[in-house]
Amino acid sequence: MRARTAVVSSVADQGVAALTNILVLVAAARLSTVADFARFSAVYLVFTVLLGISGAYTGQPLVLRRGAGEEVRGACRSAVDFTLLAASALGALLAAVCLFVPGDTARALMVLGLVLPVVLGQDAMRYAFSTLQRPHLALASDVLRLACVLGALAVQPYGAPAARLVAVWGLSALPALLLSAALLRRHVAGTQRRLKVLMRRGHLGRRFVVEFGVGNATSQLSVLGLGVFGNPLVVGALRGATTLFGPLNVLFTSATSFGPPLLGRLGSEGRRIRATAGVAAVLAATAAVWATALALLPAGVGRHLLGDTWPTAAALLPATGSQYTAMAVGTCGLLALRMLDPRTTLAIQVVFSLAAVALLAGGYAVGGVPGAAWGLCLGSVCKAVATWIRVAGLHRRTAPAQPPVSVSAARPGP
Repeated sequence: MRARTAVVSSVADQGVAALTNILVLVAAARLSTVADFARFSAVYLVFTVLLGISGAYTGQPLVLRRGAGEEVRGACRSAVDFTLLAASALGALLAAVCLFVPGDTARALMVLGLVLPVVLGQDAMRYAFSTLQRPHLALASDVLRLACVLGALAVQPYGAPAARLVAVWGLSALPALLLSAALLRRHVAGTQRRLKVLMRRGHLGRRFVVEFGVGNATSQLSVLGLGVFGNPLVVGALRGATTLFGPLNVLFTSATSFGPPLLGRLGSEGRRIRATAGVAAVLAATAAVWATALALLPAGVGRHLLGDTWPTAAALLPATGSQYTAMAVGTCGLLALRMLDPRTTLAIQVVFSLAAVALLAGGYAVGGVPGAAWGLCLGSVCKAVATWIRVAGLHRRTAPAQPPVSVSAARPGP
């Protein structure tokens, strides 16, 4: 596939995935009371963490591979099969545990366990298509998923419990999963399945999971913790605000997950860094414009989008918009570091993600929910500055160049 066509298809695919993400949460907010949306948000937050772990362990090391030979195609097959098996085992465990726990949230988590192989499997195939440089196939699958999930949620009644909404959302991804499996089989049929490679000590995904754990998951679980030990409505308030930035959130995640195969087409290290900086500027500007547009929304339009959750979410828009502008810069900085040397990002994630959690808790103690939102914003600003300082340092190095990031990066040392 030509480079321009691949870029257009990849960007369109991320746009469809982003649109699906925001419309699911918007539909859930409109169909639910404030309490029910808080429950759905908590369950969706758990799914987001599991999705990030799955992508970090199997997807992100996969997209760092280069080439289109049998070894790469076999790696795609192995990654998808491993994800389906792991998601089935984890989902069964989650459902079994929650079966004996009372409450509406536990029932919704039980349903999440049942649909987990469907939603994680479909996402794993998106990584495989990106690695195979076939983003148009991922686009076809995601368009089908968008149509199915919107159609399924559109017929749900107001006041539907969180468990029902989770079931409808998860099962609506089944047609996309089947389509992706059929399309992927044409490219990986006959290749060798090597699941043990994904569990050995030198697998690069282990490092990426640690990074995710101290990065995205830490801040998300801290929000969940504030809801459990503080005000339960804090989860719905913060989630409602971030829902409005759903497209940007998916694009940021997709940048580090699906950017390497596209940027790897550029010849030199300097060109890749400049291209990444350009993407950072575009995404930051987009976040700022989006935040301004949301702040100017009339109250009636906001209630039409988020229902009863709108008043609390609207109060957080300045802080959340500023946070997403900083996240655009920081995410692209991490993408640049992944291409320069994926071993350099862990320290930044550990230090500044834990700092963001401290700022979140401190902000909540001082200023309640708005203070927590501004604490998250400050943490994102600090991480963004740190990433680009590190990029500049690596680019100026005078030592011999590091080995290129490829399949060899996932192999254990001698």
